Amino acid sequence: MENQEEFLKRADAHIFLANEQINEEVTSGEVSASFMYGMTRFNAWIAACEFESAEDMSNEKEKVIEYFSSQYKNMLEEHINNHIEHFDFKK
Repeated sequence: MENQEEFLKRADAHIFLANEQINEEVTSGEVSASFMYGMTRFNAWIAACEFESAEDMSNEKEKVIEYFSSQYKNMLEEHINNHIEHFDFKK
């Protein structure tokens, strides 16, 4: 099993980089879109590395998409619930 601390450190490093990119010219929404685009490119590459051929990947395409989509949905739901439970943002 992976070390949870190392897992969180890697995630925090990505979040830190995203936060650094937000400024007067670049909105959080724009950074989020770039972050998500990069994540999907990386995950598509990770998935491609698991197959022997394009045909094999094509045959499993829907399973790959379902896997990453469900993982994203579960993680997003967890973090949205956390923000709801601890909502303390000032506008």
